[in-house]
Amino acid sequence: MNPGPAPDRSAGPADELPAVAPQLRELRRRAGLTLEAAAARARLSPAHLSRLETGRRQPSLPLLLGLARTYGTTVSELLGETSAVADPIVRAGGPGAREADGWTYWQAGGAGRGMQALRVHVPHGRGTDELVRVHPGEEWLYVLQGRLRLHLGEAEYLLEPGDSAHFDSLTPHRIGAASTGGADLLFVHTLLQSSLAGLCLGGAATTTHHR
Repeated sequence: MNPGPAPDRSAGPADELPAVAPQLRELRRRAGLTLEAAAARARLSPAHLSRLETGRRQPSLPLLLGLARTYGTTVSELLGETSAVADPIVRAGGPGAREADGWTYWQAGGAGRGMQALRVHVPHGRGTDELVRVHPGEEWLYVLQGRLRLHLGEAEYLLEPGDSAHFDSLTPHRIGAASTGGADLLFVHTLLQSSLAGLCLGGAATTTHHR
């Protein structure tokens, strides 16, 4: 299967991440949650969530995904990018690239759906791959370019372009770029609201499975 052309980042740096703080406050209030209750659901400290809501700290892409699950919404809505009309087609010249803590991503699916699709560039050596996540739902990813290291439970897999993975998100997982130039992938995950959403754990011992 031909994965198609690699994402073009030669035109310059990604757009700056829009101010997410007002959306975070509005979504929390819409959900009827106090700061403490929302922080507990997202497995964050109230102080950390408060810094995000006041704009004193910008969330990484994995953290945006966790907060979207906590509030039962999408990263697009967190960033105020929802469309008034649901369009089933996402054009190549659609919403531009966004960057969150070194991860660059492009919307690849519509808003208001039970799944969220993203095209993602995972940087090499930014430390984000140390974040282990556990949450309800399923995830699917397909490597477009570069090599990707996927940790599932106590196992580690090295994925090459054209490889894909489909797994239960309750399995502790983390991903990182194994190539110095980073890795590009298609990423799809289900949006489920749960008190387990956004749970982050420490690193775990791994067993490497070679191709």
